[in-house]
Formats: sequence, C-alpha cells, structure tokens
Amino acid sequence: MAKTAVDRSRARKDWPAVPIMTPEEVYAGLPDQAKEYSLYLESIMRQSETFKKPENLDRIRVLDLSKGMIIGNWCSSMLSELGAETIKAEPPDGDPLRWQTPFGRKEYMLKDVETGEPIGLHFLHEMRNKQSITLDLEKPEGRDLLKRLAVHFDVLIENYPPGQFDAWKIGYRQLSKVNPRLVYCWVGQRGQWGPLKDEPGVRDPVAQCASGFVHGTGDPKEFGGRPTRSGLWMADHVGGTAAAMGIVAALIHRDRVTGKGQFIEATGAEGIIRILDYNWAWHGMDGSIRPRYGNWDLAINIYAVNPAKDGYMMVGGGHDRLWYRIWKTVGDEVPEAEEEIVADPNLRNVSERLPHTRQVKTYTLLCEWLKKNTRSEAERKLIRQEVASGGVMAVHEVAEYPHFKYRGQVTEFDDQLYGPLLVGSSPMLAEKIPARLKWIGRPVGFDNEDVYRRLLGFTRDDFERLKKQGAI
Repeated sequence: MAKTAVDRSRARKDWPAVPIMTPEEVYAGLPDQAKEYSLYLESIMRQSETFKKPENLDRIRVLDLSKGMIIGNWCSSMLSELGAETIKAEPPDGDPLRWQTPFGRKEYMLKDVETGEPIGLHFLHEMRNKQSITLDLEKPEGRDLLKRLAVHFDVLIENYPPGQFDAWKIGYRQLSKVNPRLVYCWVGQRGQWGPLKDEPGVRDPVAQCASGFVHGTGDPKEFGGRPTRSGLWMADHVGGTAAAMGIVAALIHRDRVTGKGQFIEATGAEGIIRILDYNWAWHGMDGSIRPRYGNWDLAINIYAVNPAKDGYMMVGGGHDRLWYRIWKTVGDEVPEAEEEIVADPNLRNVSERLPHTRQVKTYTLLCEWLKKNTRSEAERKLIRQEVASGGVMAVHEVAEYPHFKYRGQVTEFDDQLYGPLLVGSSPMLAEKIPARLKWIGRPVGFDNEDVYRRLLGFTRDDFERLKKQGAI
C-alpha cells in the first residue's frame, strides 16, 4: 500500500532538528533599552497572532484562469495570502503545472488524504488559500459559464494567447460590459501587443533571455563562463508581483475614484527590464554593455561571493570605512595580507580598487584568509567589525537557520488534506492586516460544488448536464 503524504512526512526526520529559539535566548545579555524596540515590534507582528487579526482583501473575489505558467499563479498567491477569496479555475484534467515534478519522479509528488490525487510541489506551493474549480473554456458551454461567473468577481487573471479571450467573446471588452467593476489582468512574457507579442510556447526562460538579464549573469567569458539563466522562474515571479501591485492599485482607483474596473497587463520580460538598475542609463550614455562579472561587482570592491573553508561566503565592503574593517579582521590572522593592502597606494579608495587586476589582487588575498575559516567563523569575526557578511546556504541550512525559524519564515504547516509540509511562509508582515497561510492547496475541482452552488445556484441536474458536456 502506497504511503500517504502524512506517512511520508513523518518518515523523514522531525523539523526543526534544533528547537526554535525563545525571546529570552534571542535577546540574552542585552540591556532592556537595547531590546525594547525589537520586543515591541514582535508583540505587534508575531505570526502566532495572525489569525486574531482581519484580512486586508477579505472583500475581494479573484478568479485565476491562468494555466501553464507560474506568473498567474504567483500573482493570485500574493492576493490570496492577503485575504482575497481566490478561486483557481483549471481545465477538467487540471493545470499542466499540477503534474510537473523533479526528474519526472512521482515519489516527489504529494497525495491528498481524500482523493489520493498526486500533485507537484511547485504548483501546490502556489495554490495556497485558493479554491479549485474546473472550467473548460475550449467549449461554448464553459465560456457561457464564465460570463455568468464574471458578475461575481472583482478581479480576473488570464494568460491565454493574445486576443484568444476576445475572439471567444469573453475578453475585457465583453466582460467589462457584463461587470463594469471588473479588474481584468492579463499576464505573460512579452505582452499582447507589439511586433513580438506573445505566442504559444513563450515561457519564463525566454523572457529572462529577451530582457538582457541572462546576458549579464554568469562568469566572464575569460573565466570560461557563459550566459546563465536563473534556476528559479524569476521572470514569472517578478512579473507576477508587478501584476498583483497593479491589481491592488486598480482596486483602490475603482473604489476611490471611478467606481469602475480597468484592463491591466504585466509581463515577465518587462518586469526584469525594470530591475536591471543602471544598465540602461550606462548604455544610454556611451553605448556600454554591462559585462558578466560572476560573483564580483563592477562598482564596489570588496562586494562578492568567494570560497571559504566549508563553502562560499559573501563579504560586503560597500565603502572605504568597511573596506579597512575587512582588512583589520583579516590582519588579525594573516598580517602580511593586511600589510600588502594598506601599503598599496592604488587601493586607497573604492574607485581605484575597481580595475580588474586590482580586484584579482584583493580577492586573492581575502581568499587566503577565508580558506582558513568556516562560513560561521568568518561571519562572526567580520560582524565584530560591523562588516556585512554571510555564508551561502543551501535549503537544508536555511530550514534550520535560527533567524528565519524564529521569525516564522520557514515553518511546518499541517494541512488538512496533505499533512505536515515544510513551507516558506508569506513575507508580507503587518501589524493590523498580515498575510497568512490558511491551507496549502486543493485537488482538481475540489470546490466545484461549493463555488457553483454558492455563486450560480447550481442544482444536481446542472452539474450532471455540464459534466456530460465537458464544461466542468
């Protein structure tokens, strides 16, 4: 007999391996004045108190019709964590993302305790707080259902090919007449209009490449490097966050100014273009293209990830004062390194330290010290000199990192359908209306009966008829 999700979760070691610290342990040795403000903020923001507080978007209802991309799921997750009643509508056989799993291995999927239906962990993580219904928009009956549903929603999110919904007569131009208050959001990778508008198959990696991000990421060609995309679906996450912010702004505008909704578009590629900081101004000045520089920085030295005794270490010397504190720390154990740095007249200020050969010299000397120290040892010594630093941690280390455990950002959530699951909780903390995790996900169509009865008054005959037609 196959193990359930609960069985599998209990089969692994208990989390946390090291107990979460208490406030007394965290602030031990500090005078009352030094810890007073931190304890005040904790008292108004502790996640243990979240469910005693109201939800910010509790009067907003969202219909997420996106499929096959994380961008729409991420966008609606932002809203569902903030309290919006979010309903995910999938084709009757489920969103294709639902079945994706690392290396195709089904043992890395979870099964709910009611239906035993498998689900991929990435999709499950972004189904938080959402109800699941089925709706086949390929069929006329499904499109008719959407027109009826649209009356009951504040927000609609979709990512179908450009103009598809409009051709089906269920796009913004049609639904805004049915529901003038509707905020209609299209998300994708390049947009619904323009010379290279989205076409089927354009996904997050294409957006990363098209935006200039991938060209500037990775080691220099001289080091054997090549353009490197993000291992995470970064374009989807950045574009989806922009979409969620646009939706909230449109809702505020509707309720304060016009009383009407509007059309919103957010794309992954343009989200990435926005975060490429000074690349654009630099190129506009003299045509320069920011080169790949690996883990080093073009404008600051030292400001990079370099190898240590037991892994990799980030050390940040963002200005001259920190620079000399770094070498004071190094000099306690490798005095010749500090002496060589201090004696070099070409390293007196940050602008003089930026030419490549000088970067090589300084990082080589730093690594002579780092390779004799573990990440935790180096961090402890650098922090004494108030130098920003920290080790490069893998997920298993982050899961046990005292700071994130204490703040509740990595936690175990005991879901009624999927059992105990380690999750990253919402980063949106607030005194009065914090985000929260209420459930982790639902099987395909789990909430059909509740949603369709509640919003459209479906009877048993309606369900049977629409199921035969393949609409739900």
